[in-house]
Amino acid sequence: MVYAIIGFLAYILGSIPSGLIVGKVFYKIDIREHGSGNLGGTNSFRTLGVKAGLVVTIADILKGTVATALPFWFGSDFHPLLAGLLAVIGHMYPVFAGFRGGKAVATSGGVLLAYNPILFLVLISCFFLSLYLSKMVSLSSIIAAIVGVIYSFFYGDKPLVIAISLLAFFVIYRHRANIKRIINKTEPKIKWM
Repeated sequence: MVYAIIGFLAYILGSIPSGLIVGKVFYKIDIREHGSGNLGGTNSFRTLGVKAGLVVTIADILKGTVATALPFWFGSDFHPLLAGLLAVIGHMYPVFAGFRGGKAVATSGGVLLAYNPILFLVLISCFFLSLYLSKMVSLSSIIAAIVGVIYSFFYGDKPLVIAISLLAFFVIYRHRANIKRIINKTEPKIKWM
């Protein structure tokens, strides 16, 4: 019963559509109708501005962090990474937003922040280094996901290898349209860095 409660809560936490809430409550905008149509932080930055983008990104990270911490709070042996994965699935396919969610980057980061903060810092560093060099959020997200998989193999934690491989798959799969644009040299670049 406790497993079911943790799994359900993790998915529901992930399903909270931060971008949709911030857009509709504070800007009277449904961000799914603007920019990329995505509910994540990148489209929030693009559509709503820096302040809103930061709020959405932090909220999406915290969804993964809180969900991953649920087993500890319940005193359960439910694996925290499984709870985190359920939150990421909720973020990608949110029950509260017609199952049209984000691309799994920030919430995946939140999972790692709770489970392995050092890895989180390594991936944030890789992300921003790649962003500085390429000016592409999508490419930087994909590179960070791949670095995470490589790192996990050297860390010696089998559940982490499995979880981060799944998270990387989610991130890459959700960026498949971006990958085509990167190949075609039509992917939008940021202008603030």
